Amino acid sequence: MRTARTWAVALTGVDGHLVEIEADVSNQTPGFKIVGLPDKALGEAAQRVHNAVTNAALELTRRRLTVNLSPASLPKHGSGFDLGIAISAVATGGVLDAASIARTVHIGELGLDGRVRPVPGVLPAVFAASRAGFERVIVPHANEAEARLVPGMQVRAATTLAEVAMWHGADVPVADVEPVVAEAPVAAAPEMLDLADVVGQEEAVEALIAAAAGGHHMLMSGPPGAGKTMLARRLPGILPALTEDEALEVAAVRSLSGATVNVLDDMPPLEAPHHSASVAALVGGGSRVVRPGAIVRAHRGILFLDEAAEFSRVALDALRQPLESGSIEIDRAGFRARFPARFQLVLATNPCPCGNYGVRGAECICPPIAIRRYSARLSGPLRDRIDIDLQVARVAASRATSTERAAMTSADAAAQVAAARERARKRWAGTPWTLNAEVAGAWLRQGDRRLPRDVRAPLDRALERGQLTLRGYDRVLRLAWTMADLAGVEMPGADELGRALFLKRGLIA
Repeated sequence: MRTARTWAVALTGVDGHLVEIEADVSNQTPGFKIVGLPDKALGEAAQRVHNAVTNAALELTRRRLTVNLSPASLPKHGSGFDLGIAISAVATGGVLDAASIARTVHIGELGLDGRVRPVPGVLPAVFAASRAGFERVIVPHANEAEARLVPGMQVRAATTLAEVAMWHGADVPVADVEPVVAEAPVAAAPEMLDLADVVGQEEAVEALIAAAAGGHHMLMSGPPGAGKTMLARRLPGILPALTEDEALEVAAVRSLSGATVNVLDDMPPLEAPHHSASVAALVGGGSRVVRPGAIVRAHRGILFLDEAAEFSRVALDALRQPLESGSIEIDRAGFRARFPARFQLVLATNPCPCGNYGVRGAECICPPIAIRRYSARLSGPLRDRIDIDLQVARVAASRATSTERAAMTSADAAAQVAAARERARKRWAGTPWTLNAEVAGAWLRQGDRRLPRDVRAPLDRALERGQLTLRGYDRVLRLAWTMADLAGVEMPGADELGRALFLKRGLIA
C-alpha cells in the first residue's frame, strides 16, 4: 500500500472541521514531511510520531513519506493530529486495515514512548465528527468521559499507539502501561451562597429576581460595602438549571479552555475577571491559536464585572456587539473563529474614585471633574444595553449588626424565577425566543403584543424627551413583560411599566 487515509478534526473556535490525513510513500530521498498549513506544534509532529512508532514496536517506511492534511487551505493547530498522522503513516506499510482507519476519527497527542496524551477541545471535536456522519472515534484515555458525552458515538479510549494499531488489525504486542491522566484541577469547596444572607436590600433583591427571570443585564452602583458583590454572586443560585443541550454547550467551551470535563454540570457558570483584564482576556484572542475569553466561558451564565469603572474603556466597549448578537467572531489572517457568548452581564461600580459620593455622613474627596470622568468610563452605548440600572445604598448599622435574616431565600427566589420563565416560554412558543430579554423590540411594539396607549404613555414621553433611546425603549418593554410574568398577569399594566422605567433609569412613570 502506497497511500493510506484516516481522519482528524481541526477546531476554529467551537466549530470543528473534518481533516483528511493522507500518507503517501514515494521513491525519493528518505524523509518525513507534513504539508497542509500546519502550525509549529503540528510541524514538529514528525519527530514525535517517528519516536512513538519505534517505541510501539511498529515500523515506518525508509522511503520518502509525505503526510497531507486536507483541506490544505484550512489552518491546523496543536498536537491533536499526532495519532491520526501516526496511524496513516504506519498504514502505508500494509499492516493496518485500510477500511477500518478510513471510517475512524483519531484525536490525540503522542508521547515519545508511544503513550497517547490528552488534548483540549475533544468534546467539540467529537461533536463535529458526529455531525459529519462518523460513528467511531478514538481519543486519549484521559478524554474518554468527555467524548462519551456525545450521544450515538462509539468511543474507544487509547492508552498507547500500539493499542490503536492492534484495533486496526496490526499484529503487535501491547504492553500494560500506566495511562496518561489529565491534571485534575484543585477543587475548592463549593460556596453556600443564599439570598437569606442579604439583609436590608429588599429592593435590590427584587431587581435581582427580575434580572434572573427575564435574562436582563444589570448595573449596580453604590458605595463600597453596600452589598453589590454579595448580591451578584448569589445570582447563579436563583437561575434555572441548564438544559442538557445548554450544559453540553458550556462543557464544550470548558473543553476548549483546557479544563477537564468528566460530567455535565447544570449550574450556570459565573465568570468574574479582574478589572485589569485586557480586551483579549474578555472577548478572546491569540495570534495563532484563538482562545475563548471570559465572555465565552460565561456562555449560558453570568459575566460579573466588579469595579466595572476600573476596567479599560476599550475592553468594556468590546462587550457591546456580543451583548446584542450572543456570539463573538475573531478574525485572524487566513481564518475566522466563532464562539458562543450568550451571557448575562452584571456590573458593579462605585459612584466615584473614593466611593463616598452621595453617601450620607461620608466625605467625598473627589473633585467634580474626577467624578464625571469616573462615571463616563461606562460609555453611553454600553449603559444603553443595560436593562436594570440600580442604585444600592449601604444598610443601616442597626440592621447590619442585627441577627435578622432576609425573608427571601434563594429557594424562594428560584421558584419565582422558574414560574416567570415558564410563563414567558409558553408565551413565546413558536418564536425563536424563550426569554423576554431576547425578544425583538420591533415585535413588542407592533401587533397584538403592543401595549395600550394609556399604559405606554410614560414610556413614550421618556422617548420624546430624549431620556431614552429607541434601544432603551425596547429594553424597558422587555423588562415590563418580565415584571408581568413575576406578577402573574397576562400583559404589563401601568404598575409593571412604571416599575420597569424605575429600574431602567430611575424614571418615575
